[in-house]
Amino acid sequence: MDGQLVLRRVRLTSSGEAVDIVIHKGRIVKIAPGGTATGERMWEWPGAYVSSGWIDMHVHAFPEFNPYGDDVDEIGAKQGVTTVVDAGSCGADRIDDLTKIAQKADTRLFAFLNISRLGLLRTDELTNLDWIDRDKVLQAVRAYPEFIVGLKARISGSVVGKSRLQPLYKARELSQETGLPLMVHIGSAPPDIREVMPLLRGGDVVTHYLNGKSNNLFGAGGVPLDVLNDAIRRGVHLDVGHGTASFSFQVAEAAKKHGIDPDTISTDIYRGNRLNGPVYSMANLLSKFLALGYSLSETIERVTVRAAAWLGRPQLGRIQTGDEANLTLFQVVDKPVSLLDSEGVSKIASRQIEVKGAIVGDRFIEC
Repeated sequence: MDGQLVLRRVRLTSSGEAVDIVIHKGRIVKIAPGGTATGERMWEWPGAYVSSGWIDMHVHAFPEFNPYGDDVDEIGAKQGVTTVVDAGSCGADRIDDLTKIAQKADTRLFAFLNISRLGLLRTDELTNLDWIDRDKVLQAVRAYPEFIVGLKARISGSVVGKSRLQPLYKARELSQETGLPLMVHIGSAPPDIREVMPLLRGGDVVTHYLNGKSNNLFGAGGVPLDVLNDAIRRGVHLDVGHGTASFSFQVAEAAKKHGIDPDTISTDIYRGNRLNGPVYSMANLLSKFLALGYSLSETIERVTVRAAAWLGRPQLGRIQTGDEANLTLFQVVDKPVSLLDSEGVSKIASRQIEVKGAIVGDRFIEC
């Protein structure tokens, strides 16, 4: 962006207040009452909202891998998501290559390091315990301390096979040794979810917590299991991780009824579920949470303030004079839309979120 840009009469999601945001040389230089600021370039869209740049805590942004891979900007900045966290696509063998992708992208990229050195080169990456190479994990964490934000372990039947809980025990040891939290993928048994959850500690992330599989976190009648309530009391972070097979409207409704709300809303997006659904985009997923009865501010908070807090980078979750510009521009449009969960269930909603643009430093990305 050359010169000074004014985002005119954009509404804050926290208060609904209309403001002008003035950006110069990639930084926010002024926040003024709506309609009062002037500048060389003006951007205005009727009814547009602004938030700090959306953060997706669970994506797959290593394009070489199939099926779990995609181009980082296709699932990031081009969808209004200014920061993404790759959720274990790469282990120690390929983490260096992922950092090189980050250097070239418009989207800010962090990563959970897969505890298997193979990462998602294959999808049963924890069936062989020899692939969990302690020395290589430690070496990668030392090499990229600002890039790697945690360790990823996918603890479901097809991933661990006969290893069952052993990879999670090893992940726990590596977490202790590196000081990094875990992101634990849950899904089909074995192991049983009641064996998995007690091994998570405060600050760890459980992703796919609203999945509709038989091994999920909610029992008969949608009542949360004791191991879920216990984990919440310990400070375990609840992440959505929608994905192709891990989000159920029925479970999400039960969770909301019992006050088991997500800490962060993430997509688990990759090429297949972006192009063919049921994920499509972060905006589509956020529209689902509006349809579930969450307010706009509650929904956006879970991809801004709360995600930034977990990352330990609060500046990514605020709009403040002097900060680098990190913004998402969007509308809430009143028109019917059919929203699809991972179980094939559709919900007809009366409104949806549409992204208009993202600003990352001195770059304006139209969406």
